[in-house]
Amino acid sequence: MAAPQASPPVILGRIGAPHGIRGWVRVQSFAEPPEGLFEHQPWRLRFADGRVENFEVVDASGAGDAWRVALAGIEDRTAAERLTGCLIEVARTELPALAAREHYRDDLIGFGVVNREGVRLGTVRSFVDAPANPVMVVTGEREHWVPALPPYLVRVRTAEREIDVDWPAEL
Repeated sequence: MAAPQASPPVILGRIGAPHGIRGWVRVQSFAEPPEGLFEHQPWRLRFADGRVENFEVVDASGAGDAWRVALAGIEDRTAAERLTGCLIEVARTELPALAAREHYRDDLIGFGVVNREGVRLGTVRSFVDAPANPVMVVTGEREHWVPALPPYLVRVRTAEREIDVDWPAEL
């Protein structure tokens, strides 16, 4: 009998470029609220090659989804550069239960997207945190960048793995 599969981790942020020469890094938070990223310690960083390492946050400054963070053991710019692009992930079991009509972004990747006219726009490929609001990147015959908030995001139909949006097919 095969062992049960563990749920995939949820991505809560991404490490950006170094900030200064003392090992600080820029961090983009995908958490809601953004400072919720700091409730999960240590940070589990996933490198592009699939390797995972844990780091404790020593200090942080910033607001919203843009932060500057010092991590234990990262003392200079060279060490910080090797973290650029790492994803900050957390085990799903460590996250709070969701309220009705709430979803983790990672769970919506691959959902079909249909507009009010019944036109299938494609599937959710990713989310982008644009300056004004998060955007759902939908790929089909063409790519659509749909704001991921009301009134554009109308309904998520989990059982059908579809999202209803108020977005024209021709944009």
